[in-house]
Amino acid sequence: MEWWQAVIIAIVEGITEFLPVSSTGHVVLVSAAMGIHEDPWVKLFEIAIQLGAILSVLVLYNKRFLSANPIPFYRNLFLAFLPAAVFGVLFKHAIDRFLESTFIIGCTLLLGGIVLIYVDKWFLKTADAPAKGVSPGKAFIIGCFQVLAMVPGVSRSAATIIGGLSQGFGRKQAAEFSFFLAVPTMFGATAKSTYDLWTEHPELFDVGNLGLLLLGNAVAFVVAALAIRGFIQFLTKYGFYWFGWYRIALGALVVYLSIG
Repeated sequence: MEWWQAVIIAIVEGITEFLPVSSTGHVVLVSAAMGIHEDPWVKLFEIAIQLGAILSVLVLYNKRFLSANPIPFYRNLFLAFLPAAVFGVLFKHAIDRFLESTFIIGCTLLLGGIVLIYVDKWFLKTADAPAKGVSPGKAFIIGCFQVLAMVPGVSRSAATIIGGLSQGFGRKQAAEFSFFLAVPTMFGATAKSTYDLWTEHPELFDVGNLGLLLLGNAVAFVVAALAIRGFIQFLTKYGFYWFGWYRIALGALVVYLSIG
């Protein structure tokens, strides 16, 4: 992988990580288009640069993570993180096989787009609801929605935001809880993938590859920080409708190219 390829993938990751369009699906498609997705280091890079993106959440929402009474906040994050952690450990190999298929990514992008077109109508009454307390039960249910995102193309952001809306959250609160939940989820996924690759190919962890990883995380951090603010404003004003049509168009194109 060249440095410019690392930058392109990181930009795509930073833009899409917190949008309901599937960052994993996008970075896999981009690396596949550049002909480098089969490289074991690139597969780790695609996951590990998510750390840069989630660090932007820690910076932008530092007051929430360093609040005077952090126990309820971290308890809820743990309960929401738990379902995906369990499923990830049990079914990681099956998930990795799904990641190899651009056809599956195209199908899930398309189907998820159809869902997003109707989400605003389903939760119209609570779309602008003020922030409310997050109970342990609601946090766990949102975490169960996150499990759906283990299928590439589903979108972790979309699944968890919809999970929040189903619990009566407004769009803004649902999106922000999704951001917070990304922190333990992406850290866990990166740690597990890094350990697995280290045990199989320790020779890949050389100075050049680690430098590319640092570069990718730095780029993803900056781009994600800009994307978060824009996404909150866009979601609050317009909802999910246009994200749905974007996913449908991209998904249909990917399916066509996969079977063509």
